[in-house]
Amino acid sequence: MTDLYTLHRGDAPLLISIPHVGTRIPESLRPLYTDIALTVADTDWHLDRLYDFAREMGATILGARISRYVIDLNRPSDDESLYPGQTTTGLCPGETFRGMPLYRDGSQPDDAEKARRVVTYWQPYHEVLEAELARLRAAHPNVLLWEAHSIASVLPRLFEGKLPDLNIGTQDGRTAAPGALQAVTDVAARSAYTWIANGRFKGGYNTRHYGTPESGIHAIQLEMCQSTYMHETEPFDYAPEAAGKVQVVVKDMVGAALNVVRGL
Repeated sequence: MTDLYTLHRGDAPLLISIPHVGTRIPESLRPLYTDIALTVADTDWHLDRLYDFAREMGATILGARISRYVIDLNRPSDDESLYPGQTTTGLCPGETFRGMPLYRDGSQPDDAEKARRVVTYWQPYHEVLEAELARLRAAHPNVLLWEAHSIASVLPRLFEGKLPDLNIGTQDGRTAAPGALQAVTDVAARSAYTWIANGRFKGGYNTRHYGTPESGIHAIQLEMCQSTYMHETEPFDYAPEAAGKVQVVVKDMVGAALNVVRGL
């Protein structure tokens, strides 16, 4: 057991990564943060619960415990921007998605502290992610990495208007076989939800770094609007009735992509 991540091992060629579900800010760091930061509002709430169906599919499920406010496990360790020219958050963000400061005056992490957090929190998650992909890849010719994310549906600082309900990303087709993406979008198109592929969210660091179809790893990111399964305001409660409906669609999307990857 570790306080950095949870890991459920399965044997199917499927790994669900949930790098932003963590809510933990270590006690030694908590005095540095503002009161709004301690609400960890930009968490990808409840995705471990929403994706629990994947256990029955034989999936390996990796979920962070550390909050993205400490370090973002879906950003490159050198903090290179994933979306040049667009407003986004970095490796050790200083503001919430709505632009509120995360740190008290004078408490922002310097370069040495950021490097410490990379070693302490970022590397362990990526080491286990790499190890689990290698384990599954040794047993299967192709593996599906499904990057599970969610976000508030309206965030003017990051995007205009309301985000589509389901935002599917493969970095413009680079990170997964075309048939896998097509299978996912076919399910989305049959659903009652709005969707887009490779729109505002094309896939973060994990999708781009690990998604190498030529070497048998196919990565797809799903960024869901939180309005599809939970209440977007504090205390950020799960909405079981709404969640049950979208969960069926998400399960079908994952299953459709997995069937394609298995058949390659």
